[in-house]
Amino acid sequence: MSQAGLPLGLFLLTLVAFITDYSIILLVRGGNLSDTNSYQSLVQSTFGLIGYLILSALQFMYPFIVGPGDILTERHFVILVSTVLFTLPLSLYRDIGKLGKVSLLSMLFTVAILITVIVRAATLGPQIPPSEGAWVFAQWNAIQAIAVMSFAFICHHNSFMIYGSLQEPTLSNWSLVTHMSVGSAALVSAVFAAAGYATFTGYTQGDIFENYCRNDNLATFGRLCYGVSIITTFPLECFVTREVISNVIFKGELSNTAHVIVTLVIISATTAISLSYDCLGNVLELNGVLSATPLIFIFPAACFLKLSDGRWLRGGNLIPSIILVAGVCVMIIGFVMMVLFPQDCSHGAEMFYCTVPNTSVLSTTPPSSVLRITNATQNVSIF
Repeated sequence: MSQAGLPLGLFLLTLVAFITDYSIILLVRGGNLSDTNSYQSLVQSTFGLIGYLILSALQFMYPFIVGPGDILTERHFVILVSTVLFTLPLSLYRDIGKLGKVSLLSMLFTVAILITVIVRAATLGPQIPPSEGAWVFAQWNAIQAIAVMSFAFICHHNSFMIYGSLQEPTLSNWSLVTHMSVGSAALVSAVFAAAGYATFTGYTQGDIFENYCRNDNLATFGRLCYGVSIITTFPLECFVTREVISNVIFKGELSNTAHVIVTLVIISATTAISLSYDCLGNVLELNGVLSATPLIFIFPAACFLKLSDGRWLRGGNLIPSIILVAGVCVMIIGFVMMVLFPQDCSHGAEMFYCTVPNTSVLSTTPPSSVLRITNATQNVSIF
């Protein structure tokens, strides 16, 4: 919302959700047309070895970067302990269906995070003056926002795994699951984004928990929920990364020993990177542009168009054609803008409104008084 503007951002969020929903179903339809049961085999059957290798690189890169990008904290000891005690054991599962209860736990923590952001929008928001141009319809760098949204919605890289885990893996059942999943995710994302942006407007950080003050106990609880949510989410991504290695390098299913070794290598590498890098916003945007956009927009549409009959811009091929062209544009323009206009990163720094007297979340100072104080101290903002 900070990059796109709140009204345009909500519209783009809905649009990306629609494209995500459509392309997930398109992916499975392409698999049925080509008689394949994985994203990699679908692309290989339509675009040969080159397409297979490009997709494998993207599929490996997206879930791999999820680990370094999300498990962020200065407390390196906590990262190591949580990785060894929780992330690694969960990632060692060979059956993705066994992570169902873990995924449910992650969803419950997501709801807790959402409640935290909504409560603070009501209690903290009035004490923070809006940034200049906070409520304009659109911002000039909205393309960068699409990259972050794509990162948030992508699940194509493990769609075939989940499709195969259904009791009745039919296209109608898959469509129902997809509509419910993407629809609920879009609703949560919209409420989260609107409440978070309304609280901090132009001061919004790439990781919104960086916006809350250190002495805010509710926000600290939200950070804990976020950490647990990521711990329970990453094993799903590890499945995809490991499958790519299994297919590309080992040409088949891993033995028990190889399964453990490959998992250890993946977890160790992501943990090492997470210990040395802590700018979440740039990670989300980079991964969204380079991995999520082609996996959501480009490959599903391209595979379907090549497998289907008729011209690109006619009949049932019109929407896939538009999605394909839009994906290429977002990927190219988004990457250029990301390089030229990177996000600010202030991990670990207190925001200016946390250090101004009488402006803590527990303060009883009226918003008008806070506004006068803060206007006089805008220059201390990290921006």
